[in-house]
Amino acid sequence: MDSSGAKFEQNPPLKAQRIFHLAQIFLRLFAIGTSLAATCAMASAKQSVVVFGTSFEARYSYSSAFKFFVFGNATACGCTILSLFYVFVLGRQQSSSPKKYFFLFIHDLVTMSLVISASSAATAVGYIGKYGNNHIGWAAVCDNFGKFCNKIVVSFTLSYFSFLSLMILTIISARRSTQIQV
Repeated sequence: MDSSGAKFEQNPPLKAQRIFHLAQIFLRLFAIGTSLAATCAMASAKQSVVVFGTSFEARYSYSSAFKFFVFGNATACGCTILSLFYVFVLGRQQSSSPKKYFFLFIHDLVTMSLVISASSAATAVGYIGKYGNNHIGWAAVCDNFGKFCNKIVVSFTLSYFSFLSLMILTIISARRSTQIQV
């Protein structure tokens, strides 16, 4: 009877560890997919229109905030791919040190910060493009460049999903690294 009680007590931590590991993998894959899709959507966003006989073109590369968005999400995607390999290595080890999860926490925190800063900068410029600013004299351009603006909105949405995934990963990694013994 004692041996079955001992087995029962050991199974929940192993099951919890497996669920934790699978959640890490799923969230990282989701962050990779959404940040890659956001990068591709923004990088392919361009449109040309003719207004009063003059041709105008909108591209992501005309805005430094949109360039930062593309490079920030692409970098986050690459870093998250690297962290996915690291999680696979940690998952294969029977006893993972909390210090290894601390490095994962720092990585997730920096990656999450990069994504939210790139998304915020691009969203600010996108807001001005959508609504303009009458006080400064900036006109809204999304009335003329609807296809371009719609692609950008999709890109922003995907990037914010990537941010949410990375935020959850940061919280999970922080929780896991709190077991560090000083």
